[in-house]
Amino acid sequence: MKNTYVAIMAGGIGSRFWPASRTERPKQFLDILGVGKSLIRLTFERFLHLCPAENIFIVTNGMYKDLVKEHLPEITDNQILCEPSRNNTAPCVAYTAFKLHSLNPEANFIVAPSDHVILKEQAFVERLTEALDYSENNDALVTLGITPTRPDTGYGYINFGEKVQGTVHKVLEFKEKPDLDTAKLYYASGDYLWNAGIFVWKAKNVIKAFEQNAKEIHDILKEGNAHYNTAGEQTFIDRAYPTTPSISVDYAIMENAKNIYTLPADIGWSDLGTWGSLWAENDKDENQNVINGKNVQTYDTSGSLIRMPEGKRLVVKGLEDYIIVDEGDVLLIWPKGEEQGIKKIVENG
Repeated sequence: MKNTYVAIMAGGIGSRFWPASRTERPKQFLDILGVGKSLIRLTFERFLHLCPAENIFIVTNGMYKDLVKEHLPEITDNQILCEPSRNNTAPCVAYTAFKLHSLNPEANFIVAPSDHVILKEQAFVERLTEALDYSENNDALVTLGITPTRPDTGYGYINFGEKVQGTVHKVLEFKEKPDLDTAKLYYASGDYLWNAGIFVWKAKNVIKAFEQNAKEIHDILKEGNAHYNTAGEQTFIDRAYPTTPSISVDYAIMENAKNIYTLPADIGWSDLGTWGSLWAENDKDENQNVINGKNVQTYDTSGSLIRMPEGKRLVVKGLEDYIIVDEGDVLLIWPKGEEQGIKKIVENG
């Protein structure tokens, strides 16, 4: 697939993973899984099964350019798209589409987050190969839908309809995060998928979708056509990009366009959005604890996630369902069931 490209979105702060994730080094650049590689490195290597390194682009905040080069030394400066402001996902997708279309008018590309966990990589590659084939040959905006494993209220849902080819289905409607009773109905029906924010489309088709559904973003970034992939690109982006509306690609395009399709995918997916999701995805000891640290002793402690730096000893007794994270300058001890409150600590300074 010579026209295949990948855009990895890596500009987020990851505030729910505080204190490990900080503004200056967010979670995508951390070895959160304890496997010796950062999340962005794992994501990059996963996509090498679909295209060569020179076809993988990173969309990030300008302050992380050096971190990207540190973790992905294979890529060039032109493969790093530096946003001067955080304007949500729609402007960064549009910017990427214009840039890739300038490189190759037939560019067919995947957009994916940098910090997700995919346990079934072969199935992941197979589903994306099918999605790329469909978007290559059809005027289609394709999203990878995750086959639900439980009635979860933390994800948006995709209501899918008839099969049009292979495992590709027409999308009927996107649904916002539901309450528990609604999530149970979605799960029981078998007609809904989780929205993972993984998209596949030809650059020219998604540019057309922006022109039809998010014209302000389209018109602002179209002005850069003479600058993309030249020495003048960053100067244009620094001036124009902050003037784009801050809106997600779901709201800007996916909920309005008519040519939306999805592929149900059982790929062992997690968005790894919180310490609790990291606990859920990791191997646990006999007391259902996830322990990352070589000198940790637990007594009457269960259901907890413990992360200790090398050389530090921890002895803990009598805790159930807690998060314990020691980052040297900050020690976090927090009930796992109340972890959404961690983000507020970061917001409040």
